[in-house]
Amino acid sequence: MALGPRLELRQGQGLVITPQLQQAIKLLQLTNIELEAYVDAELERNPLLQRDDRDSEGEPEAVKAETVEYAADTAPDHTATVEMDATPDDLSPGERHSGEGGDEAGQAGGAIDWSRAGSGGSGFDGDDDLEDRLSRAKTLVEHLHDQLAHARLTEAERAIAAVLIDAADEGGYLRADLAEISERLGCELDLVEKVLTCLQGFEPTGVMARDVRECLALQLKERNRLDPAMEALLNNLDLLARRDMTAMRKACGVDDDDLRDMIGELRALTPRPGAAFGGEPSQPVTPDVFIREGAGGMWLVELNTDTLPRVLVDKRYHARVQGGARSDADKTFVSDCLANANWLVKSLDQRARTILKVAGEIARQQDGFLAYGVEHLRPLNLKTVADAISMHESTVSRVTSNKYVSTPRGVFELKFFFTSSIASSSGGEAHSAESVRHKIRQLIDAERVEIDVHSDDSIVDILKEAGVDIARRTVAKYREAMRIPSSVERRRMLRATV
Repeated sequence: MALGPRLELRQGQGLVITPQLQQAIKLLQLTNIELEAYVDAELERNPLLQRDDRDSEGEPEAVKAETVEYAADTAPDHTATVEMDATPDDLSPGERHSGEGGDEAGQAGGAIDWSRAGSGGSGFDGDDDLEDRLSRAKTLVEHLHDQLAHARLTEAERAIAAVLIDAADEGGYLRADLAEISERLGCELDLVEKVLTCLQGFEPTGVMARDVRECLALQLKERNRLDPAMEALLNNLDLLARRDMTAMRKACGVDDDDLRDMIGELRALTPRPGAAFGGEPSQPVTPDVFIREGAGGMWLVELNTDTLPRVLVDKRYHARVQGGARSDADKTFVSDCLANANWLVKSLDQRARTILKVAGEIARQQDGFLAYGVEHLRPLNLKTVADAISMHESTVSRVTSNKYVSTPRGVFELKFFFTSSIASSSGGEAHSAESVRHKIRQLIDAERVEIDVHSDDSIVDILKEAGVDIARRTVAKYREAMRIPSSVERRRMLRATV
């Protein structure tokens, strides 16, 4: 067989990610601050784009996009309604000026499955963010959240811990009032204090302290040096600041040599444990979505239009420059500018509608939390939300990353509302992992005498009779996470108390 060059034509199918589709994917995962910067760059690059600086108060009343009534399972007597408001004029002010339909995929009523486009192996999705994370030092909050992922806490405790961590400053100190957090999250103050105690065991030692005294005490405790004399010194740090050695000796009950040693130990400690981590310019969190309680027990879900860049396409300027274009290059440039401007406007509109749809479904699923507090978080995952709104899981994942919602219980990242679940043995609705842990603790707390002690196997049988399909190793894991001894140790402890 002779070898030689030849021409062949072949047909095939493949996923091609156009620049416009890449832009749509990128817009979806940007934060509101990043989105503003991106739009500013586009405004400088594209002469046909203009910022709409008109006062939004004069805009028409928001169009009611969807109204859904449902009964919350966690609150049988409470009927909530999610009322989602979308204002097309606010979301894409340029659309009403463009007068052109543009791409069919970009129509306001259409659904772009950005997630499938982003999974084509182009290397586009998230590359910039990954490079940024690898090139900078990890922040203290990121370090604490990494440790939280491995902490043995219930779902309710994990949610409280996330709120506490986000309240820490760059020095590692907790800058929040525990009573206020307890009231806002609808949980007991003892539970918040318990979670804080767990967080104060994280690295670096001394983190999540509420003041300098507590920070130093945590570090001394780890070194097994928090004796009564040292506690007295910590309680009189004002005397140390004034160098009142006589008063300090009297307060601590030690001589001069011991006092000098104690002061030397304090100087070896770190008063700002979080200072060793990388820091970023602090940015105030601006919610992308508002969830408010309306009349009649309704939940109103609306976009924060202040975070949405308002741009429009200047059709008059386009007509003028198009008529003056002489060369093919000029005509091509004007045409490309118009196409890119129309696509950006429609991409911004689609992004806003997608965020609104996801937030509305989250409000529907987590009505119990909104009404009653953190202990009523329902089990929720990305697939549940994605199936409910007919989108792909990765699309929901992009929407919930670095997007924040303002609720009556505070401002939370959308990912805060996703919790794990335990299947039902009867085929019914799944049980929250937190509620299962609560049932296990109730069973163990009810043990009064030696013969009443439940083994992990017996707890599995009891829970299965109650409709919870759970494995023995899961029961053991939850029991250990709650720091509950084994049945053998509990039986020995009960025998000793008789």
